[in-house]
Amino acid sequence: MNRWLERLGERPQAGMWIASGSAYTAEICAGAGLDWLMLDQEHVPNDLRSTLAQLQAVAAYPVEVLVRPAVFDPVAIKQLLDLGVTNLIVPMIESADEARAVVAATRYPPEGIRGVGSALARASQWNRISDYLTTASTTLSVTVQVESAAGLDALPQILDVDGIDGVFIGPADLAASLGRLGQPEHPDVVATIERTIATIAASGKAAGVNAFNETIARRYLAAGARFVLVGADVTLLARGAEGLAKQYGSL
Repeated sequence: MNRWLERLGERPQAGMWIASGSAYTAEICAGAGLDWLMLDQEHVPNDLRSTLAQLQAVAAYPVEVLVRPAVFDPVAIKQLLDLGVTNLIVPMIESADEARAVVAATRYPPEGIRGVGSALARASQWNRISDYLTTASTTLSVTVQVESAAGLDALPQILDVDGIDGVFIGPADLAASLGRLGQPEHPDVVATIERTIATIAASGKAAGVNAFNETIARRYLAAGARFVLVGADVTLLARGAEGLAKQYGSL
């Protein structure tokens, strides 16, 4: 079984974005007591080697890890899975066909198109997990991001795709797509997200979203969100440093 999916079934999960690309920072955050971390490759200077270092740094802690590639690419998905990633969150999905392609990239043939290289892979402990090829799909979770008007229109069809475990809403991109660039907390955007979360929850899939504003985060949880990103390492550092500068700037 996939531990992340098990935990989602128990209670809502509060998580944190790891955007620094630093294994040292990831380990600090892994021990903080949050439920999950998202290692990002889309908007931060993170490659395969730095992602591997972060996975290794947090492995000793009781925190779940989702990894977001920069873009949907079957080769990138294959590399992350071979690296040992068990929970994927794939950005900018706008159709059921794209969602099906994501699932196919995580499955070995004949169910999918994932390349077979388990003997070389950390995921199988270099073939020390003797049944990895036949059990790998049961250990994975697949979350897709819906973050555009087109994605919202296709949401019912996306939710029907077998193998999609969750849908994560990206408020910043969604706000831009709805004509509210830079206004992810605009009342119209928040209301749209609440309705979308309710739709996802009603389908039986897990709904996720990011909300650094606690009031809005709790609204999303009340709407049915099962996992929420409530902060990021780089923003905590930035605001903390600014606070110190303000506190001591008059010396």
